[in-house]
Parts: sequence; C-alpha cells; structure tokens
Amino acid sequence: MEDLQDFSEENNESKFDIKAEVFKYLTYWRWIVFGVIVGVLIAYLYNRYTIPKYRTWATMILVDDQEKNAMNALPSGGGTLLSLGEDGLQSDIEKLKSKQLVATVINELDLNKSYYIEGNVINVEAYKSSPLVLEFISPDSIVNVTNLNLFITPKSDTEFNLREANSDLSKDYSIGEIISLNGIDFTVLPKSRDTEGAFKRSNTVNVVIQPLKETANSYIQNLWISPKGQSKDILELSIVNESSSKSEDFLNKLMEKFNEEGVEDKQEVAENTTTFIQDRLEMITNELDSVEVGIADFKKENRIMSVESGAAEFQSKFSAAEQQIFDLETQLELLRSVEALLKEQERYDFLPEVGIDEGGISGLINSYNALVMERKMFLKSSTVNNPVVEALSEQLDGLRSNLYENIESTRQSINVRLSELNNRENTAQGRFSTFPGLEKGMRSIERQQQIKEQLYLFLLQRREEAAISFAATASVARVIDKAYTINQPVDPAPWLILLGGFFIGLILPILIIFIKNFLDTKVHHKGDLSSLLKSIPFIGEVPRIGADQTDVIQLNDRSALAESFRILRTNLAYLIQNKNKEKGEVIFVTSTVKGEGKTFVSYNLSRTLASTGKSVLLIGADIRNPKLHRYTENIQNAKEKGLSDYLYDYEVHPYNIITKTNDDNISVDIVLSGPIPPNPAELLMNDRMEELIGKVKSDYDYVIVDTAPTMIVTDTLLISQLADYTLYVTRADFTEKNLLEFPKDLKKQGKLKGLAVILNDVDYSKFSYGAQYGYSYGYGYGYGVEQESRWKRLKRRLFS
Repeated sequence: MEDLQDFSEENNESKFDIKAEVFKYLTYWRWIVFGVIVGVLIAYLYNRYTIPKYRTWATMILVDDQEKNAMNALPSGGGTLLSLGEDGLQSDIEKLKSKQLVATVINELDLNKSYYIEGNVINVEAYKSSPLVLEFISPDSIVNVTNLNLFITPKSDTEFNLREANSDLSKDYSIGEIISLNGIDFTVLPKSRDTEGAFKRSNTVNVVIQPLKETANSYIQNLWISPKGQSKDILELSIVNESSSKSEDFLNKLMEKFNEEGVEDKQEVAENTTTFIQDRLEMITNELDSVEVGIADFKKENRIMSVESGAAEFQSKFSAAEQQIFDLETQLELLRSVEALLKEQERYDFLPEVGIDEGGISGLINSYNALVMERKMFLKSSTVNNPVVEALSEQLDGLRSNLYENIESTRQSINVRLSELNNRENTAQGRFSTFPGLEKGMRSIERQQQIKEQLYLFLLQRREEAAISFAATASVARVIDKAYTINQPVDPAPWLILLGGFFIGLILPILIIFIKNFLDTKVHHKGDLSSLLKSIPFIGEVPRIGADQTDVIQLNDRSALAESFRILRTNLAYLIQNKNKEKGEVIFVTSTVKGEGKTFVSYNLSRTLASTGKSVLLIGADIRNPKLHRYTENIQNAKEKGLSDYLYDYEVHPYNIITKTNDDNISVDIVLSGPIPPNPAELLMNDRMEELIGKVKSDYDYVIVDTAPTMIVTDTLLISQLADYTLYVTRADFTEKNLLEFPKDLKKQGKLKGLAVILNDVDYSKFSYGAQYGYSYGYGYGYGVEQESRWKRLKRRLFS
C-alpha cells in the first residue's frame, strides 16, 4: 500500500510508459483483427475480380538511308538526288506517337469499337470472339466522332433487345434491321453464321464506341518507346492493355504503317524529281530541234557541207577555252531552269538536284529538301500554326532567298568569265583575219547544238535514276520482333495488393484508435489522474455496474462493487490516523460537476462503514439537486422534513430530520435534503449547518455529507471547513482531464480539508495489467469463489 500521506513532494518527472501505450491499442484488438481481415478480403476480391493487364512488346530497327538506299548503285551515286537528311531518332519516335499515325491504325483495326460479354460480376472484353458485330452504314466521318454505349441482349436466333445506357431507349430489333440512333445508321449481325444457336445462347453484349481522337489519345498515353542498341538505331515499343491480342495487332499495324509512310515520303521526292526532269526534257527537245533546223538552213544558204577542215589549227589552240565556255553556259542554263522552277512551283515543295557545281547551289538545294521533308512530317500530326512548323517555314524562306541570291551571284560570275573567254576568242580571231566569217557563224550554231545535246543526255540519265529510285525505294525500318505478350500480368500484382490490403487493414484501425485517443479528453483509469495524484492522495476505485447488477451493496456482499468499497473503507482508515474517539469523523463527499457519482459513493460508503458495526449518519447536503431520496424510496418511516427545513426553521430539531434505516440489516441514519429552497447558499451560510454537525458528531462514528459539485455552485465551499476529510469523486469516461486542475487549486487555496480522490465507474474490462489500470485479478477473489479455467477465461475475453 502506498503511503497516503506523502503526496506533496512527488516526483514530477514525466515518464513514457510504452507498455501502457501498447495496451491502449491492444484493448481494441478485435477491431484491429477485423480491419486486417477486411483489408485482406478486399485485396483478395480486387485480385479476383479485376481484369489483369498485360504488357506487349515489339522491336524494330531504323534503316540508314546512306547505306541501304538502292540509289547508291547508280553511276552518279544517287545520293544528291534523293538525300532526305537525318530526321533524327527523336523525330522517328515522335512520328510513331503522332496522333495522325495512331488514329490511322486505330481506324483500320476498329479499336475504338469494343465488345464486352457481361458476366456475373465483371464484363470481359471479347476482342475477336464477340458473338455479334455492328456494321455501320453511316460514313466513318460521323461514326468516328460518336460516343455510344449499347447493351444488346439476344432473345432468339433472329431477334435481340437493344438498350442505350445514356437514354431510356430499350427496344427489340431483328437481325440485319437498319437501326437509326443519334444520327447513325447501323445493323447488328451475328459474327459467326456457322454455329447454330450461338447468337441466342450468348450473354448480353456491351458495345462501347468512343470517338477516334479519344481512343488515339488513350493509346498514345499508354505507348512506351525507347531506343536500344549501341548505335541507338533500334526502337523498343511496348503497351499495356487488358487484351493482349488487341495490343499485338496495334503494335504490328503501327510498325507497318510507319514503314509505309516512310517509303511514301521517299517516293514522293523521286516522283517530283521525275516530273521536273520530264518537263525539262520536253523543252530541251524543242530547243534542240530548232538548233538543228538552223544548221541545215545555214549550210543551205551558204552552199557548204563542212567548215571544220579550215578551223583545225584554231580548234587545237582554243579547244580548252571553248570547253570552259561550254561548261559555263551549261551551268547558266541549269541556273535558269532552277530559277524558273523556284518561281513557278508552290512554296515549300521539293527541288531537284541537277548537279550545279557553281556557288554551292547543290548544298543549298539538299538543305532545302531536308527541311521540306521535316516540315511535311510534322504537318501530318499538327497544323501550320505549330511553333516547330513555323520555325521550319522561316528557315525555308531564308534558304529560298539564299538560293535566289546565290543563283544571281553565280550567274554574274559565270558571265564575267564568259566575257573574258569571248574577249580572248575575239583577239584570236583578229589574228586570223583570213579565217572566213563563215566558220565563226557555223561554230556558234554548232556550240548551241552541243550544249542542248549534252543537257538532253544529262537529263535522260537523271530521269532513269529517279525512276529506279522510285521503284527500288528501301524501307525506312525493319521489324526485328513482331509484337509478343508477356504471360505475367503487370496489373494487378496479386501479392503486392494482398500485402497492401494487410497493411492498410492494420494501419487504418490503429490510426482511428490513435485519433480517438488523441482527441479523447476524458479520464478512464487511475493513470489519467497522475497529475492530480502528485499532490492529492488516491484512496480507491469503484467498478462499473452492469445492467443486471444492483448499485447498492448488501450484507456479506461478495460482488466487485462491495469489494471496492471495502478497499475504500480500508484506505480511508489509513487516511484517518489521529482519530478522536469521543467525536465522529465528518467526511464530505463532493465532485467537480454533477453526474460523477458522489451520491452513489456517499450512500454505499455509509453502508460499508455501517456493516462493521459503526454508527453512521448520511446527510444529503446537495439541497439544489437532491439525489439521495432515490435510495430511500422504499423506507416507510422516512421523515417528512429534511435538511433545508432544519436550516431555515429554527424550531426544527435534529431528531425531526434524522431517519433510521435498516435495509438488509445494515443500519444507517439518513438526513434527506428536503424541499428545494430558493436561497440554498444563504441557508448554508447561517449557523444551523455548523450547529447540526456539532450536535451529531458526538452521536455517530462517521458523518457522511453528500454535498453539491464544487465547480457548479458555491454551496460546498461555504461549509467545507466543517469537514474533517473531503472525498473528491471523479468518474471514468465522464470527467474531463482539464477539470483535474480545479481540485488541485482548491487544495492549494486551503478551501478543502483532508482531500482524497476516488475514481468511480471504472471499466476494468478495458485494462489488463497493473494497479495503475485496475486490479487485473478482479474483485472475485475469496472463499467460495470458483477458479476460472484458462479456456473459459480466453472464451470470455473473445466473446464478451
């Protein structure tokens, strides 16, 4: 037994009791186990009824144009004619993920139309095994922007019920009947006509039609592309979907369409070049015919057959100069052709590479064609307002201006050189004054003929190269691995979901209990009174009374309630050490607020003391809210007058208000509160209360006074000095912890004498160790009490 006298110098050091914290949660172990079971069950059901998703992979390698292009085998190499430049790896990835390409694939495979077979719990997609199919009569431009959710229930081999989820439509139709819904015309047909009765036996089919753009966006978000290999020329594609067959078809078709569009881009350049060369050939042919007619006319007019023999010496000396003049005039002709094409063609179209060596024209044409190709690629998945397209357009405009400038500057340079060569030729002609003027005229005409012939042959060669390139255009990519699906699902992960359900089911109840305890401001056990017990002694706990138990102790009572008051009686004896044998002890029983059980404690404490043969007087001094009368309703000889009568009527004597009771052979004298007066505080302030206590102290061993709550009214504090000891009642699950400072302040101020604390209404079933949390062995110990077996104790704990 702890020393009930030494409480003023208690150790104020705060100690964290880990065992106490653990038992706070173990008290709710049933809820924790229930939470774990529910969490695991939900995780199991999620795994059981969630449609798994699988990852599908495919691999393709990008072909290097410079190494694989068939044009490299041509005499000129072909590289300058159809060089597309390097789009870059990132450009190829962006093209594979472009909305235009993905939408084309989805449209060809009808992936925006899904069929689901209704099951008992979940709907399973029937990608290629649907018992029916919708055939649309309306054009794709209307169907591809439609959002429909239809439920088709076969009723027979020829009839079905159609219900739309977004409206009240529910109507029966026949197989092949044209149905008009939301501006769309379609028919419903069995997918398999071979199996008799297969359509009728099928479950309800949910047909979901989404807009093409929404489906394309969904696939783009799930599509994952990454480079592989040392040279980063291999692309690995993957996608996650519930239907592995749908994913495989999508990836295979995506790689196929990517390759087709790349080949079409190359062929477009070759086709444009062929068209340009053909136009130039027709023009050169006409010019060549004109020159040849001129030669014939010249010879006819001058009546000559050949003038070459007379110019042998001249030709040997100036052949080199003439070759230069020929080359320069050829370049001038090509420059005029390219410049005319620039002026005639639309903006941002391909230019042919015709082999102009002067002024860096070939390099500019190659750069121009590369930018045109890149711009067209971006326009397939975006508009001209795209910042990248606008930037490319600006670069093309700049290159176009540079081409014009380079053509003009190159023409001027060639004209200067031609002028110099012509001057040298004129000088030589002056020295050969005897050379007939006929030779000069003939040479000029023949030079024009040679220029036209060589240009004609040059264009013929380029046309053949372009035709071969068009017919033998290499693929831009090759498939290494066709689409394949990993059998292990990526979602859900069964063990991870189960583990997550276990931990969520474990943590959630603990979190709720933590929040409950954190927000809990009530006193529940003796440990919650620790701050109060550092300065005020604690003399006992009173257990909670069950619904089938009485709240009044009886003679030889072996109940937990009776045992608790016997312990309270024993501890009270230790508190009262210097007892005056000539006068009884006056014990006030009070509390902070009403409802904490002070009247209950007062009545049962008086009966416990009286059961030992002591004379006890119980006074109901709570004259504002009397409760003592409910314990004396069966007393036949109860006095009509009470304490309030005695306080204001000086003619009333103590024996007029004292009622002797002998309930169950326990003798207790009682003074009831009497009528509720209008001025209770004033009545308690007069000398009558002190006079009453003084008279009855010599007649009784104990005078128990049931007083009013100290915080609500001042009645108790007005008469507190009449008490020898004050028992302060607190109630588990009722008294607020912040109210525990109030009795401490009253003791410091000396307003309550001999203060001791009682904890009432303790639920011992919530605590399972230590005196701090209640006596775990209970109050059933004693003679005649049957010892409870381990099995019964466990069973009681599980099901109580």
